Amino acid sequence: MRGELKEPMGPIFTDAERLLAEAGDGPLVAVGDVVTYHLERAGVVPDVAVVDGLTKREEVDDDVAEGVARLGGEAREVRVENPAASVSRELAAALREALADPEPTILVVDGEEDLVALPAIAAAPPGASVVYGQPDEGMVLAAVTGESKERMRDLLGRMDGDTEALFEILEID
Repeated sequence: MRGELKEPMGPIFTDAERLLAEAGDGPLVAVGDVVTYHLERAGVVPDVAVVDGLTKREEVDDDVAEGVARLGGEAREVRVENPAASVSRELAAALREALADPEPTILVVDGEEDLVALPAIAAAPPGASVVYGQPDEGMVLAAVTGESKERMRDLLGRMDGDTEALFEILEID
């Protein structure tokens, strides 16, 4: 499935302001430290931000870490564990709660957040936007629609693990 997952799930932007102009009116979910940093620099606090302190398996630069930390004053912070190449029950539950919370939430992952865009698209309401990084290219804007939600459910359903439990935690059919 690596090939399928490498294909961007929407248009790629290198400018946060242009991306934000194209985003839907629903909740904004940022997956990744660099993406979250660029949105913060554009003056936006994502409704949900998922960060792990890493980019391309290396620690983020100080300016990125500081930008993410600035959001801490404007969002509640929830710490979760999530092993690499997986979506833990803890992360799924925290994501569901963050999406339901009207206040901004930062999910700080101990481990890795690389796959979080998939359950975020599956669980977010139609009209939401999920933004994640495409290495060495920019930020992908994934619009949450009935079609994209179904595609994510299909992708998640083909992965190893207890996908039925994941769907139950995320409260998706």
